[in-house]
Amino acid sequence: MPKKKYVAKVRLYLEAGKATPAPPVGPMLGQYGVNLMEFCKAYNAKTAKFAGMTVPAIVYIKEDRSFEIVTKTPPTSELILKQLGLEKGSDNPLKNKIGKLTRKQLEEIAKIKMPDLNTNDMEKAIRIIAGQARNMGVEVEL
Repeated sequence: MPKKKYVAKVRLYLEAGKATPAPPVGPMLGQYGVNLMEFCKAYNAKTAKFAGMTVPAIVYIKEDRSFEIVTKTPPTSELILKQLGLEKGSDNPLKNKIGKLTRKQLEEIAKIKMPDLNTNDMEKAIRIIAGQARNMGVEVEL
């Protein structure tokens, strides 16, 4: 049996566990003939553990209209805000600090983000997360 070729690669940023056939999913995947309800069920099942957060996904659509979903981890900024219990980052990160992250909290975020980071070293991962936090106006305790 020959391998099925991919017709398209579509990137989606949807709230975890809440995908519906309405826009943006419908128009983006409907043009390739994908079964939207099937996609929504698969996406919602894969992302249920990140409820309330945006989860990026790459959808590979095959010639026979079947698909493969590769989910990523939520954006680092969302994980940091969730850890601090805040809605948004600082409007002026150099002057207005919005909170403080401990090393333990940085480690928790780094464990979640590890599959998507370009390092396998936990110490480097923590430093990457700390840099993102500083850019958002969060004090970091290393």
